[in-house]
Amino acid sequence: MDRIRIVGGNKLNGVIPISGAKNAALPLMIASLLTDDTLTLENVPHLADVEQLIRILGNHGVDISVNGRRERQGESYARTIHFTCRNIVDTTAPYELVSKMRASFWVIGPLLAREGKARVSLPGGCAIGTRPVDLFIEGLQALSANIEIDGGYVNATAPAGGLIGARYTFPKVSVGATHVLMMAATLANGTTVLGNAAREPEVADLANCLNAMGAKITGQGTSTITIEGVRSLSGARHRVLPDRIETGTYAMAVAMTGGDVILEDTDMALLDTALEAIRRAGAEITETNSGIRVVRNGAGIKPVDIVTDPFPGFPTDLQAQFMGLMTMAKGTSHITETIFENRFMHVQELARLGAKISLSGQTAKIEGVSRLKGAPVMATDLRASVSLVIAGLAAEGETMVSRVYHLDRGFERLEEKLTRCGAHVERVSD
Repeated sequence: MDRIRIVGGNKLNGVIPISGAKNAALPLMIASLLTDDTLTLENVPHLADVEQLIRILGNHGVDISVNGRRERQGESYARTIHFTCRNIVDTTAPYELVSKMRASFWVIGPLLAREGKARVSLPGGCAIGTRPVDLFIEGLQALSANIEIDGGYVNATAPAGGLIGARYTFPKVSVGATHVLMMAATLANGTTVLGNAAREPEVADLANCLNAMGAKITGQGTSTITIEGVRSLSGARHRVLPDRIETGTYAMAVAMTGGDVILEDTDMALLDTALEAIRRAGAEITETNSGIRVVRNGAGIKPVDIVTDPFPGFPTDLQAQFMGLMTMAKGTSHITETIFENRFMHVQELARLGAKISLSGQTAKIEGVSRLKGAPVMATDLRASVSLVIAGLAAEGETMVSRVYHLDRGFERLEEKLTRCGAHVERVSD
């Protein structure tokens, strides 16, 4: 099993290319189930979750071809993938596939919309909370789907004439449920209005792609999305937007270690709130022609309090990384997690490096320390894994991060990108 070895103490200087967003690529790939034409996606990251979803889509009958080219900058892959689903050969998404990645549950929307039925296993993924599928089920029922749960599977059927457009207001904001209902509603009869919808850039990216395929969606990026159902969708070509979580992660790594890094092919507008928090911590962040420049020299890290919230608030997917940054702040900071009830599992691992963190309910109190010391640590979920990398980059001596398969789910060639900027990071295979 692979591990990541880090020897801390080096500043980061250079250029890091930002990959396509995993959280955008996955629903875009699933949208290929809605049409019998070819959907071509550019800038698809090479990640374990993407590869897993390719296997799942293949199980449903999607023909997939990949054009990957080695990119000189950053030594990453910017792939173009063609998805063609002439016929859906299986409307069941089995446990052995879905249990490995929560987002694979989202196939329920397109399968139900196109075929009128779906049998999908209850999902798996990171153990960062219960994350029930109630909102998915309630929303699909609002579109007149009949749903039963039996033997760990969600069995869904549409009325004889197909799903029926309706008005549905989410009781709480859910990115995944917004993706699913938006996709399902594209082929429904009539108009669907989704209230309290997720406003994340990845939701708007999916809506823009669906519109290119012939859907009629308005309001994406706001809390009310309107979908006028159409009879069928065509193919399209769409570029996956930059990964704002990867952008924020590397910005925090620079803020943690010091240095001067250009984050290429990304957009400040995707994560204003997070970048503002990093600025308050002491980094200089400016927009460039090619992306974002992050600089921290001189003064140390300042303590900053944050509260995670749905977009445009501070992203829960950057909470662990920001906690890693705050471990060496000159003072006390507080992080309140409002999205997931079990997303502080990285606290004990950061403590192994010398961090001083105490928990009270959903709030973590971080008392900054003047030094961290390398130690063996274990990744507990995708974002927690990279928080340990950020801390290890500034720790004295060697930090060895195990269970990095979590990291491989969401960060493309992280060790190569950091090494090119002067970090001492390497992958070790046992």
